[in-house]
Amino acid sequence: MTNESILAVRHVTRRFGGLIANSDISLEVRRGELLGLIGPNGAGKSTLFNLIAGTYAPTSGEICLDGDDITSLPDTKRCALGIARTFQVPRSFDSMSVLDNVIVGALVRRSGANQAREQALETLDFVGLATRAAAPAVELTPPEKRRLELARALATEPKLLLLDEVMTGLTPVEARKGVELIRRISDRGITIVMVEHVMEVVMPLVDRAVVLNLGKVLAQGHPKDVVRDESVIAAYLGDRHRAT
Repeated sequence: MTNESILAVRHVTRRFGGLIANSDISLEVRRGELLGLIGPNGAGKSTLFNLIAGTYAPTSGEICLDGDDITSLPDTKRCALGIARTFQVPRSFDSMSVLDNVIVGALVRRSGANQAREQALETLDFVGLATRAAAPAVELTPPEKRRLELARALATEPKLLLLDEVMTGLTPVEARKGVELIRRISDRGITIVMVEHVMEVVMPLVDRAVVLNLGKVLAQGHPKDVVRDESVIAAYLGDRHRAT
């Protein structure tokens, strides 16, 4: 991780009619960083995630990638620039094979079918799904579908990877494997922003945490400092996290 910013969110607000989902949010993500985006339900995490990915456009404010303003760019162009994401509910092409699902992602960077297939096979091996390459995606277990979603995102060769609750619904053993995989992705130099509710998993994993509450940044900093912040304890963590 360096002190160089790869992503800058500046005074971003997003309104849905009369509802303000994000209000004047500013934050930076450093190159190579593993950032956790946490907070209670309804805090605005998913909205901010979708603003960064390009699913929504902000009502006001700007989003910059590598110093360039990408606020008005759609998600497809952001993907071409190096932003990839997973979804909270995996979105596989169930009628296609596991391999073909990942080839879809690989075609973002590979112009030829053979190159895309090679990239997809390497990515499936990296996430532990090589033996399932020929299987229809519909046959995968829920944890395997999460890995497939991750493989398709990785096949686009992102420099910024957005992970949306990839640990949800996993057993403790599966979660440990997920943590190991995320660390290996980070070791490749890919910057990661992850939305996660499983605090016991995310806080030891991330370099820094940003806490949202009621659409605003409540706190940000090193995980050990964030979990001791009285405002975070009151709004999100509860008294069991209070230092004695």
